[in-house]
Amino acid sequence: MSIKISELDHIVLNVSDIHRSLDFYTRVLGLSGERVEEFKAGTVGFPSVRINPRTIIDLFPAKRVTPGSGEKYNGNLNHFCLVVSADDFAGAIDCLRENQIALREGPVSRWGAQGKATSVYFLDPDGNE
Repeated sequence: MSIKISELDHIVLNVSDIHRSLDFYTRVLGLSGERVEEFKAGTVGFPSVRINPRTIIDLFPAKRVTPGSGEKYNGNLNHFCLVVSADDFAGAIDCLRENQIALREGPVSRWGAQGKATSVYFLDPDGNE
């Protein structure tokens, strides 16, 4: 017998500056913030950003010092993958460049949950890829 995982519910990222991370995930990547006002009011310990109706990223306050910008942080997370449509892919790369987000690798063909796809790799403000 085995556990049957059906989908990703959430990812928790340890971040050094929650406001900087909220800006990156909402303004640059276009995700919507959740529990932001409650976080600012001090009634919840961290906010989230929503990927789709069933998947979020929690932005948790880091309890350790993270490296400076431009260096991949080698903590518990190797990387995570967000999906954009083929029609939006070029625009996504343009948006990263406009926001001075360096591409670490790609576009390259990689294997993922939906089969082969074209990927680009970049870091968030805390060095998460």
